[in-house]
Amino acid sequence: MGEHAESSSASSSEETKVSRRAPVDWRGAGGRAASVLASIVRWVGLIFAALLVIHVIFTVGSANPDNGIVSFVKSWADSLALGFSDLFTPSDEKLRVLVNYGIAAIFWLVVSGILAKIIRRVGGGS
Repeated sequence: MGEHAESSSASSSEETKVSRRAPVDWRGAGGRAASVLASIVRWVGLIFAALLVIHVIFTVGSANPDNGIVSFVKSWADSLALGFSDLFTPSDEKLRVLVNYGIAAIFWLVVSGILAKIIRRVGGGS
């Protein structure tokens, strides 16, 4: 029994010496971080495009401009339209909003998709 106690304490001290931290896979961690950042960029672009599309729906559907939700969406859409809000100037207001804000929504989807792909490539993600 004495031998067994000695051998277990010896193997226990060997285990302590052998058990070290696993090496950190920085490349894999960078790829995961890039993937998360790319997903955030993609979602932000999607939310921006959705706000623009909702503004188009409110305008074409003749929503009450004094409504809190409609005015909130309009204020965000005006900011997100960048230079597209007066790109085309047809005489019909609904057509103007549909075309210009629709182009702005497509812009946000395309740009966020391209940025997300670049971030994933640079970060080493798949």
